[in-house]
Parts: sequence; C-alpha cells; structure tokens
Amino acid sequence: MTTSGRPLTASASRYVNRKVRTLKATGDTGWQTRGWQLYHAVPEVRFAATYMANGMAGATLYAARRANDGTIEPAPDTHRASEITQQIAGGPDGQAKMLAAFGKHLTVPGEGWIVVRPNSEVLSPEVPEDGHDWRVLSTREVSQKSGKLTAEIDGEEIEIPPGDEEVLNPDAPVALRVWEPDPERAIEADSPVRASIDLLEELLLLNGAVKAIARSRLTGRGILLIPKGTRFPTRPGQGDAEDDLVELLMMIAETAIREPESAAATVPIVLEVPADSIADFKLLTFESNFDELALKLREEVIKRFATGLEIPAELLMGMGDTNHWGAWMLTSEAIRMGIEPKLQTVCHALTQQWLRPLLQAERVDDWHRWLIWYDTASLRVRTNRSETALQAYDRGVISAPALRRETGFEESDAPTAEELNARKQQDTDDGQDQNENAPRPTPDLPVDETQEEPDTLPASALTAPSPGLLAAADGLIWAALSSAGDKLLRTPACPRSARGRAREIQPAALHTEIRVEPGQVEQFRLLDGAWVRIPEIAERYAVDPTCLTHALDTYARELITAGVEHSYDVVPAVVTSCVGLAA
Repeated sequence: MTTSGRPLTASASRYVNRKVRTLKATGDTGWQTRGWQLYHAVPEVRFAATYMANGMAGATLYAARRANDGTIEPAPDTHRASEITQQIAGGPDGQAKMLAAFGKHLTVPGEGWIVVRPNSEVLSPEVPEDGHDWRVLSTREVSQKSGKLTAEIDGEEIEIPPGDEEVLNPDAPVALRVWEPDPERAIEADSPVRASIDLLEELLLLNGAVKAIARSRLTGRGILLIPKGTRFPTRPGQGDAEDDLVELLMMIAETAIREPESAAATVPIVLEVPADSIADFKLLTFESNFDELALKLREEVIKRFATGLEIPAELLMGMGDTNHWGAWMLTSEAIRMGIEPKLQTVCHALTQQWLRPLLQAERVDDWHRWLIWYDTASLRVRTNRSETALQAYDRGVISAPALRRETGFEESDAPTAEELNARKQQDTDDGQDQNENAPRPTPDLPVDETQEEPDTLPASALTAPSPGLLAAADGLIWAALSSAGDKLLRTPACPRSARGRAREIQPAALHTEIRVEPGQVEQFRLLDGAWVRIPEIAERYAVDPTCLTHALDTYARELITAGVEHSYDVVPAVVTSCVGLAA
C-alpha cells in the first residue's frame, strides 16, 4: 500500500530487521491450554470473553502524540503516524476484528500474537498486493521449536526468523506478542480466567452432578414395590392370556432409555417382592439433600467467577431489578475498568513493536512521542434524552438543530421559512381572538369529585429540591466545568496560538469559546473524576446517587457540546427528577 509516495513495504522491511520478542522459558503455561478448554466447556467463560471482544471491537484506533505535560493529542491526518495507523490490519474493518480477537485472548490465556506478512507473498484477496496481511493467533498456534518461532496459519507452519541487524530481509514475516504481564513475573501472561481455574473446575463437577441427578431414574423416579404374582389385564390381540405387569413396565422402561424425551422416562424401577411382605403397591423414593445443595453451590461458584472478572458481576449474573440508570452506570464501569485497560495493552504493543520502529527507521522527528491510542466514544450508551432536550430548548439552552438531533429527526425535517411565517401568523390570529373574548365551545369532560388524595401527582406537585441540594449540585457542576476547562486548554481543540488568550477566560466558561464535539468529551476525558463526591451528597439529601450522577453528567455534557454557559436557574430542572428517589 502506497501513501504520500512512500511504500509501506520498504518501511516494514526495516522493522523486520529488529529483534522479535519471543517468549522464552516462562515456566508452566499449561493453564492457558486449560483456559481454552474451559472457554469451550463453560458458557459463563465464553460470555465474559465475548462481551470483552464485542466491546473492544467497537473502539477506534488513531495516531496521537504525547505532549510534554502528558496529555495525548490526536495526530494530523497527514502525519506519517496517522498513515501507518490507518493501514494497520487493512483499515477500520480489519482493526475491529483484530481488537475483537484480543478481547478473547486477553481474557482467557492473557496473551495473543500478531503475525504481519507482506501480501505479495501471502496473496490474500482482502488486502492489496502491495499491502500487508495481519493475522491474530492464539498461544496454541505459536510455538518455539529448536529455538525458532513457528506460527500455524491456515494449517501451514510459518517460520518467524529472528531479527538480524546486519542482514535485511524485506519478505520475512514479523511477529508481535501482546500479553497482560503477570505482576509476579512480568514475562509471563496473566488473565481473569487464570485465577478462576479451580472455581471453573468445581463448576464443571457441579454441572456433572446436576446432569447425573436429572438423568438418574433411581433418584428421580424411585422404586415401585408390587406384590409378587400380580397380573395385569391383557392387551388387545392377546386373547384370553394374561399379561405380566413386570414385563409391561420393563418394556416401557426400555422405551424410556431409547427415547429419553418420551413419557416412558417417568416410569420408576419395578421390584417384585413376596405378597406377604406388602399388602399393596408401594413407591420408594431416594431424594437427597445434595440435589438442592448442588444447585445452590453452582450458583455460588458462578457468582464468585463473576466477581473475579474485570467487568461488573451484574453483567454476567443478570441485571435483575437494575433500572436503566443503573444499567447505564454498569456499562460505563465495564468500559472504564474492563475494556479500556485491554485496549491500552494492545495499543502499547502496536506502538512499541510497530509504529515507533517504523517512524525511527524513516527518521521522523520525535518518533518516540508518537503512539497508537483508542477512542471509546461509540461504546458509551446514552439514554433517551428527548424529554431533557425539549426542556432545554424551552429554556433557550440548546438550539433547534440540537433538539432535532436528540429527538431523532433530520435537518431535512426542519420547517421552511414559509411554514415558520404561517405559524407566526396563526399565533397572532389566535392571540387576537383571545383578546376579543371570542366564545369557544367547551367540551364535556368527566369530573372527579372524590375528596381522596390521588395515587399519582403531576410533575408540578413533586417535592421541590431543597436549597442545600441545589447549592451542592450547582457547586458540582461549576467544579466539573472548571476542571473540563483546564483539561480543554491542553487539548488540540485549543491551538497553542490561542492558549494565551484562553487562559484569560474563566475555565468554567472556556467551552463557550472553544468548539467541542460530542465525542471529544470522552476522547479528552473532560469530565473524568468530576462526580466522585456525589454518593456523599446524595446520602446527605436523600436522593438516588445514580440518578443524580446521570442528571448532572448529562447536563454538563450538553453545556460543553452546545457551547452554553451554566446558569443556576436551570439547576432545579436538572435535579428535580431525582428528588424523592431514596438513596
């Protein structure tokens, strides 16, 4: 693939010359093989790995530069770092598949490999002939034999040669190892499944016990005792002969074995005993306390496994009574604590083993400052904000285009100038009619004459926020906007040439002078850490902390992206919906 007159193949050949970081004697890695077996055998493991994979696939990779103050600034589209990043795995589609694969690799064995080969040798139809073929391989597909690294790709073993500083081989493949380092021995891999292998082994045993209980005729149906010599009426076609009861029931039992789903599977085991031992038919059952205990133990093991994952346990155990605010918070927590750290692991590997070696070989200035980073803005699940948008529009806080966007309409749905003039004229005519006290027909409406207090109250009758809650919310909003302004000052949204004048503006109002796109609030982490005191304040004023967090966060985001200054007069409308919801 050629970009800006520079072939990527030549640059890659320089990188092939660098030494490949291979995994040398790292102790026992048999747990990784067992981890994959558990992935295929335990649905909870598969769910956790797939959830992480789907989340990582929704992220976007981009090139960036780390500034002197530590902030990450997106690279210009024309910079060489951006060109290299855009070509990784063949583009956005291939990058999504690559990240999805590492979602599973980093969750189960904690390690995966990337093998990059010039497509002139591979001839993949999905990649340009002068581009590169990227493959993500598991630990079972990459091995060391006689000191050489070998990768199994499409059933064929490909040898990965070590780097040689003196001999350049532009056609040699490149292997990149990506792993979560173990805190005790960094060269080894670590994963959530590794710490839960014993638990998962226990879960398999409990699954087997429950399965055996379900299949056991002795436990499930018991034993039927009948007096010896008991006869059963004949079946049609047998004439005067009598049919033996035991023979008939055994025939039914054999049918149950051949067809477990048939009604015959419910027949108990039949034993014939002397007639003087029992006077009548008797059913013996063999129920065990372990039957119910096994189910409880299995649920407990699943709960412990869910707790050991890097995502909220509720995502694996089920939301239960969690409302939509709680679901939103759980998803946000899963992104922050589970998905983003794994994205950082992949980005670090691509930066250290691919991007920077290429930039250094091409003698790009400050090659060590450029890196590959991620954007998770598309993963943030945002609740329906139609009602909030309508209220904000009525108060003049947002524009008509913003209202149409949040309510699901297109700009093509906006009224024309003629329609606006017609509406204004209609409003004027209606006002004149009202001033003239024109008689209007009054519809017959049902009247409720009961004196009892209604079960529900209108919104206007809800308890008003206390002055203390309003003051606390106003302070939180102001602090959040001030922190966002300080961060905004150090982002590419504020060019260096404009930072001198921007420092003269109150940080809480800087977003009114600098345009901020919705996705940049997450990209620049403008509101990270803004709401850490909400649980304390929510408890003090007896409101739901989840609702208050969402209300303030949504309001602050809308102010920043709309470029509107905060007003204390709007605070009651922001927090009223949370009043009366017990913490």
